Amino acid sequence: MGGAYKSLNGSEKADPVSDNGARKQKSRVLVVPSRGITYRHRHLINDLAAMLPHGKRDVKFDSKSKLYELCELAEMSNCNNLMYWEARKGQDLYLWMSRIPNGPTIKFYCQNLQTMEELHFVGNCLKGSRPILSFDAAFDKQPHLKVIKQMFLQTFGVPEGARKSKPFIDHVMTFSIADGKIWIRNYQINETEAKAQIGEDGEAEKTSSKSRTTTKDTDINLVEIGPRLTLSPVVIQEGSFGGPIIYENKQFVSPNQVRADLRRQQAGKHNARSEQFVERMAKKGDLGLRTHGGKKMPTDALDSRELFA
Repeated sequence: MGGAYKSLNGSEKADPVSDNGARKQKSRVLVVPSRGITYRHRHLINDLAAMLPHGKRDVKFDSKSKLYELCELAEMSNCNNLMYWEARKGQDLYLWMSRIPNGPTIKFYCQNLQTMEELHFVGNCLKGSRPILSFDAAFDKQPHLKVIKQMFLQTFGVPEGARKSKPFIDHVMTFSIADGKIWIRNYQINETEAKAQIGEDGEAEKTSSKSRTTTKDTDINLVEIGPRLTLSPVVIQEGSFGGPIIYENKQFVSPNQVRADLRRQQAGKHNARSEQFVERMAKKGDLGLRTHGGKKMPTDALDSRELFA
């Protein structure tokens, strides 16, 4: 009834319109974890979800193979972006980012997870404020990195006028590339009053440094507030949780393979020591030098080596 009254009186706000007259496309992000996430994974997801005022948190998804059902779940929630956090074996965490309903879909392997409770940084930012997204120049050099950059822009970029967003910009999210991985950091924009110093001529001078941007009244610097995250791209699919694979990271090694190689290496060392022990005891037996407690062991008349010598 209230909506009808507003529409009749013309008091209801119209859809947001950009400067060129085209309607702005609304963006919403659905954040879905899977079964089996640990407490560190849960805290990390909560920290990132708190930074997305245009996001919506859903219950845990219980299927490992039918990931296409997430598209229907996002459409039911009126979301066109999806972040699915998949936990495997209680220790590995994968991030699926998809554009609903036509794709693409990007799969990342998450490493170096550090939540805000673990870091204990002194910085802080307003909940629901809009961030400044800073990307490394390497994102514009390769095609798959351009796709990843657009996915980050659509997911972490808070649209203007979002329902729970605040009209402030007080933190910066940086996306850097090093060693084939994407390093995500979050910084607060800190403004402090410029300190005056007495120069040689007796006049007050304001301090400035290369790491700070000095204005007339304040100094602006960045203070890290967390969380920290490192993503390794695995595959990029053309569709939304389906379709052909348009990119595959050949340098990515599964954590299961890494753990299997470590176990195989440790087993090889143990087997080598066991073989050396058997060879040493055989040589001592052939020379009659087998001892027990520092004393030479007496020969047994029923020993096969004595019977069939």
